[in-house]
Amino acid sequence: MTQITAMPFGMTTDGKEVTRYILVSGSGMQVSVLSYGCTVQSILVPDRGGTLRDIALGYDNLEGYEKGSSYFGAFIGRYANRIRDARFFLNAKLYCLENNEGNNHLHGSFAHRIFDGVIRDDAVVFPFVSLPSEEGYPGTLRGEVLYRLTEDNALEIEYTATSDEDTVVNLTNHTYFNLNGRDGSDILNHTLKINSDSFTEINEEHLVTGRILDVDGTPFDFQREKEIGAEIFCDDRQLRLASGYDHNLILHGSAGELRETAVVKSRESGIVMTMATTEPCVQLYTGNLIHEDAAPCGKSGAQYPRFGGFCLEAQRFPDSMNQPAFPTAVLRKGKKYFQKTVYRFSAL
Repeated sequence: MTQITAMPFGMTTDGKEVTRYILVSGSGMQVSVLSYGCTVQSILVPDRGGTLRDIALGYDNLEGYEKGSSYFGAFIGRYANRIRDARFFLNAKLYCLENNEGNNHLHGSFAHRIFDGVIRDDAVVFPFVSLPSEEGYPGTLRGEVLYRLTEDNALEIEYTATSDEDTVVNLTNHTYFNLNGRDGSDILNHTLKINSDSFTEINEEHLVTGRILDVDGTPFDFQREKEIGAEIFCDDRQLRLASGYDHNLILHGSAGELRETAVVKSRESGIVMTMATTEPCVQLYTGNLIHEDAAPCGKSGAQYPRFGGFCLEAQRFPDSMNQPAFPTAVLRKGKKYFQKTVYRFSAL
């Protein structure tokens, strides 16, 4: 049975208390989640020798999370990824959002909010209410994000939401993983397999163009296991635009069904991570800019290097409101949004 304890993590610069929830499975795996941004602060996983390694990037204190610019471990919403010109039409009405990345809108504000956590049986649950006045999205969105640690070393994340008006919703988690579990190393020698044969093209602003490209014959083909760094430095325009991988891959299978999405392995630690999700897509990000993070340092004073961690963010299609050819991410009034993503850990 998973044990859950709550303890103070500190106080924000504006005097708000933050709680750290520690989940410990019967096998010894540990996950820490903060009420600040519903942030996954640490994930301790046994390596091939049974030693626990922290394989999640982040900070030791609130200063890092308040100053940081990398969204380490954060709950992302209302809409993950980038929205062109921070605006979209829904039901023939124009909605204007905050320009928080140049002219565009990135991820939303949930990463910097404080949530009231509740321990519910074997899970930590963070209810939330998002008003239209917060970011400009239509409707009042009510929901919760749930974190559960299972006895077989799986971190389960579930999201539910409803709205009193038609709106758009695309929630995810932004944990950076490094399965080596040591500060200062990169993830280029991790092997990765993703069940995807296509991805969405981006432009100079990292916005999707609306074109869907085949992965065959490109560095984006992870249908067979290969090292993340195998082709990351090759002369490919899409990689040059993002300085690495920062792309949305379209997954095999039916959206809404929980299915295996990706497998990542570290030969150094022997740790294996298997991802499953109900979402149609996953954003692969290889930490291309984390060496420029605005916080002074990472955990234990670490200066995370470029490619120091990778993200696999389950999501709907980016900027789908401005891309008529993409599947819709509209949540109709009174309907229920649901997403589940599972990160399962084992050892070689």
